[in-house]
Amino acid sequence: MSTETEAEYDPPRKFRVPDDEWNGFEAATKAQHPTGRSPRAQVIREFIRWYMRRPGAKLPARPPAGPWSTPAAG
Repeated sequence: MSTETEAEYDPPRKFRVPDDEWNGFEAATKAQHPTGRSPRAQVIREFIRWYMRRPGAKLPARPPAGPWSTPAAG
């Protein structure tokens, strides 16, 4: 497994998420991880590693409640 750096990119993956959740997820991940290229991708990778029970993997930390916490009216 390669080490993660700002210069490395993985091949793109398709992942379907409703826009209101994807955009809210972006806001929430930026609140928790204000620096870096893609905080959403970082959190997804952390979750996948934790879900597969990889050694040393931890469940990603969540930010405090914010505007993304309330479902969009629909």
